[in-house]
Amino acid sequence: MIQPRHARRYLRALWRDTRALVRQFRGALLAFATLLCGGTLVLHFLYVYPETGQRLGWAEALYATFTLVFLQPVLPFPQVAGLQLWFILVPLIGLAVVADGIVRFGMALFNRSERKEAWQVAIASTYRDHVVVCGLGKVGYRVVKELLRLGEDVVSIEHNAACPFLEEIRQMNVPVLLGNARQRDILEKAHVREASAIVACTQDDLTNLDIALDARELNPDIKVVLRMFDTQLAEKVRRGFGIHTAFSTSALAAPIFAAAATRTQIDYSFYVDDALLNVARTVVQEGSALEGRTIAQVEQELDITIILHKGAGGLDLHPAPDIILRAGDCLVVFASLEALATVREVSGERPCISEQEGHSPRRRSWLERLFFRKKSTHR
Repeated sequence: MIQPRHARRYLRALWRDTRALVRQFRGALLAFATLLCGGTLVLHFLYVYPETGQRLGWAEALYATFTLVFLQPVLPFPQVAGLQLWFILVPLIGLAVVADGIVRFGMALFNRSERKEAWQVAIASTYRDHVVVCGLGKVGYRVVKELLRLGEDVVSIEHNAACPFLEEIRQMNVPVLLGNARQRDILEKAHVREASAIVACTQDDLTNLDIALDARELNPDIKVVLRMFDTQLAEKVRRGFGIHTAFSTSALAAPIFAAAATRTQIDYSFYVDDALLNVARTVVQEGSALEGRTIAQVEQELDITIILHKGAGGLDLHPAPDIILRAGDCLVVFASLEALATVREVSGERPCISEQEGHSPRRRSWLERLFFRKKSTHR
């Protein structure tokens, strides 16, 4: 089912694309209109039916001229020499005019699939308060999908016509403009002046920076997000050029790799200034130091924030501080890597190799012993 917003956008794009076609073929269209008007006047005032002597009405004269242009005359050939010459010249002139532009105009108007790029530009011209994504590699493709999931309108720009994600993104009703985003006219076609944000995520730092600066010049209020590989350059760009966000890909990836090496399950990581914050999940194991403690106690003692709790009562996006944790409860926590390592240790999530092999249980760590002493005192 077509959403009303998409239907309105399609109709606006249809109107703007038609206007663009009229401007492109205005010479041929003007010549064709002039020929029709001139032929209508000549036939209305000069042509007389040979048998009845009756003159043509305006509508009949227009119709007769139209058919004469396309070599399908509906009137008998006249006996007057001047009109005979006119009957010969009109098809010749009409053939030249039609061959020059009218046929191409009609094909372009009714077969828009052959004008993919122009149609994409027409669709993009209908967007306001959208996000422009430059570069449709693996990162750009995922950025587009995530923005759509968040309900944002997206216009994308890609330099490589052989990009494997082009057709899939177009099938998501996202206009894709082919061209170099470093060229200002491409940014203008993407309506950067009316955009709320631009994401430059090509594989070249300088290209991304160039795109960002051009976009900022076209739209000083636009939010800019950069993909950058050089950490130091990313920080200098953020401070020196007033770019809202300059993410270093290597800086974002390094904590994930480090977390994977320590077997910490992290869903998302991001920086706030120089502090790396993470969102991760953990499950309270039976007999762990977390079992029996309240959310407020765990947050205070481990320096974390629990943003989701899933227990026997269901899913709670705003868990109350006095909720007592039970074995099997799932927690989504917001914390630093160090705090996450502590959470993982006290939750008992890591299995003990000696226990799996049937050996005696491992000795509790000092942190778990501390938690158990606190639990006993609390009780």
